Amino acid sequence: MSMLKDSYIYLNCLRFHAYHGVEAQERLTGNDYELDLRLNVDVSAATMSDRVEDTVNYAEVYRLIEAEMAKPSNLLEHVAGRIGQALIEKWPQIQSVDIRLTKQNPPMGADCKGAGVELHLINDKT
Repeated sequence: MSMLKDSYIYLNCLRFHAYHGVEAQERLTGNDYELDLRLNVDVSAATMSDRVEDTVNYAEVYRLIEAEMAKPSNLLEHVAGRIGQALIEKWPQIQSVDIRLTKQNPPMGADCKGAGVELHLINDKT
């Protein structure tokens, strides 16, 4: 017999075109973003039941992220924090959220694949 120790739901390399940034041009033309997400959530019931109601539906998670990415913000820290908070509010069974948000072409004069933020949020109500 086995026992589930930890479990995660993840979404990798979600791509968006959004209008975040401090510079006026970024808010006008937008930029391309990539988002990686990992949710620490107990999926033990779903491993036995095979029912989506016993887990966090990642299609619904995507729709929530998509809606948050559509709201312009100055800072990626704000966007990522807003997404993490919204996830925990909608699914209180989420124990923690790891989110990495990357701006693909940051306007800083560097030749790079991107710049961004990575947050680890803990649900203090679990």
